[in-house]
Amino acid sequence: QVDVTAMAWLFGYVDVTDSGFIAAVLSIAFNPLFWNVVARWEHKTRALSQVFGSPRAACYCLGAVILMLNCVRSHRFTEAMKSQPKLEGLDCHWAYYSGLAILAVGTLFVISSFLALGFTGTFLGDYFGILMEAKVTSFPFSVLDNPMYWGSTAVYLGWSLMHASPAGLLLTAVVAISYTIAVLYEG
Repeated sequence: QVDVTAMAWLFGYVDVTDSGFIAAVLSIAFNPLFWNVVARWEHKTRALSQVFGSPRAACYCLGAVILMLNCVRSHRFTEAMKSQPKLEGLDCHWAYYSGLAILAVGTLFVISSFLALGFTGTFLGDYFGILMEAKVTSFPFSVLDNPMYWGSTAVYLGWSLMHASPAGLLLTAVVAISYTIAVLYEG
């Protein structure tokens, strides 16, 4: 038997029917679905490589689209948080600075993952036939699997704590679930 008291309490602070909240959820769920579908389609057909004249150009274009979609997702996330009430218990210095620390660690994982993988390694180059010479095992991959995904999740968690936002905490759970599904799909 599951105790749903905490979730019921959280939903008391979050209007899940708010259009901004729904747009954030859809944006969060869409991004990994989009890049996985497009990457697998490219791997099977090489259609993007043909359109852009080379696998590298196609990968860079897909990476640019993914970056733009991530900007939209972050904007939707922030707007959904701003349109919902704050949680008084989190609206304090310790929560703000805890959130800032979590955001900093998440940013460290995202940036160090990018630096370890490079642009094409980060943005699905293997689906375009652009392979790395060896598996990356240096930091942050030596600390955890999928550090880009979990670093991004930590960024959203930190951002939510900094804004004392129950809606942000719930949206962070949606991010974590989306990435968990993406990892299962990619694996």
